[in-house]
Amino acid sequence: MIDLLCRCGQFGEAEKLMNEMLFEPDEIILSSILRSCRVHKNQDLAKRAADALFGMEVLRDAAPYVNMSNIYAEAGQWEDVSKVKKAMKDRGVRKVTAYSWVEVNHNVHVFTANDRTHPQIEDIRKKIDVLWTKMEKEGYKPDTSVILQNVNEDVKVESLKYHSERLAIAFALTNTPEGSPIVVMKNLRACVDCHVAIKIISKIVGRDIIVRDSSRFHHFRDGCCSCGDYW
Repeated sequence: MIDLLCRCGQFGEAEKLMNEMLFEPDEIILSSILRSCRVHKNQDLAKRAADALFGMEVLRDAAPYVNMSNIYAEAGQWEDVSKVKKAMKDRGVRKVTAYSWVEVNHNVHVFTANDRTHPQIEDIRKKIDVLWTKMEKEGYKPDTSVILQNVNEDVKVESLKYHSERLAIAFALTNTPEGSPIVVMKNLRACVDCHVAIKIISKIVGRDIIVRDSSRFHHFRDGCCSCGDYW
């Protein structure tokens, strides 16, 4: 219930419900609040939730640290980003590398962001370049706010362009029959920009694209997603 309220931005109602609970909010509740705070730019509640999470001796999950770091980065508070990263290092918490994989002809192909190790990487990148041009004609504009590094805009756009799930999709498009569905798995949650991009790609190529990230299945078809853009 708290997760639903926070997703809708009803943080006051969520806090009221927490105050009425007969137990203290646990790691699951606080992590859920933190994720929604990032979406709705609620830095005040995010900090309180993060402080409670970081105070838990058993917390070894990198996600809350990463979410709080991202919230600070989006606000341009790079000093606070450094503090969160230092806390992670001091507690021995490591950020998990994002990767995506797709099975083609009974072989699993794994990709990381900006990957250049795959034998077909040049063809994959060319495919993405072609899709990028078509996406722009469909009105796509990269949302560089999801790139939370203190770098220039061109570097951010380039990084978005070759996210792991896009590489996996481009590979599948060049190695599977026309019109066949594509199923991609990802170990972490897909970013907002990739979600928008894959919707457009599904329309351009006329294929069903299923992406299973760490949160849920996304079934993209003809420019729409089964999650209703509420993931």
